[in-house]
Amino acid sequence: MSEFKKGIMYATFAYIIWGILPIYWNLVNEIVPFEILAHRIIWSAVFMLLLLTFTKQLSMFKNATIKLFKQKKMLLAIIAAGYIITVNWGTFIWAVNNHHVLQASLGYYINPLMSIFLAFIFLGERFSKAQWIAIALAFIGVIYMTFQVGEFPYVSILLATSFALYGLIKKVVDIDAFSSITIECIVTLPAALIYIFYLSQNDAITFGMNHSSGWLLLSGAITAIPLILFSAGARRIPLSLTGFIQYIGPTLMFFIGIFLLGEHFDVDQLITFIFIWAGIILYSYTKYVEINRNRKKLIKDF
Repeated sequence: MSEFKKGIMYATFAYIIWGILPIYWNLVNEIVPFEILAHRIIWSAVFMLLLLTFTKQLSMFKNATIKLFKQKKMLLAIIAAGYIITVNWGTFIWAVNNHHVLQASLGYYINPLMSIFLAFIFLGERFSKAQWIAIALAFIGVIYMTFQVGEFPYVSILLATSFALYGLIKKVVDIDAFSSITIECIVTLPAALIYIFYLSQNDAITFGMNHSSGWLLLSGAITAIPLILFSAGARRIPLSLTGFIQYIGPTLMFFIGIFLLGEHFDVDQLITFIFIWAGIILYSYTKYVEINRNRKKLIKDF
């Protein structure tokens, strides 16, 4: 199998896992969301350190850590990335446990449009008229949901913004995926441990001898494996192709929310999604045209 095909396979599996995660988090609903988040951080750190040990990459991790301490801006950036992705994880877990999977799906549909908007602000990138229209359509969808449905999609916006910011930081921090994920878990570990200690002092721990706790022990692997698959895929295929594959995740969430978890879905919500989908289709089309133009230019130059 070619490296290109492997890249497609790895990225696809990553987004399939992310897409079906609502099913997993629904299995641990006996535990309160923020306690789940704390355990997710703890078990992710444990899993990544074990993985680095068994794959004999501890020296690579050590070198990456030394490099970070020599470059304070990069160190601050990776710490910020750790806490931003923690906000994303916590919001997603809360959304699943409070029956907002459709809002989570909407957030990950909006995410690529939020990413290009942040690139415009922070990286000075410029976009075509069609791409601005795509962003405007998504914005109209959010406004429609706010006024017509009577509910601002704060879960969607927080998920989209936090993941877009996380992606922006990862774009400018030059560090391998394994080390980056491990460091992000380690820098957020103290907050997780303090929160678990606080719960224990107030007899508020729900983790224990119950069905959900057994499933929660797998949260480290569930968190790390798709990130590793995504990193492996992203190295082998163009970023533009990854952009198309990423819609597998929110699409699976959308169908799981409606058909498996039985969330309410009415005409007004459908109209909101139609605006978002229209923006995504237009954005995807502009990327497709851009890929074709670059490919033809490359062939011509060759």
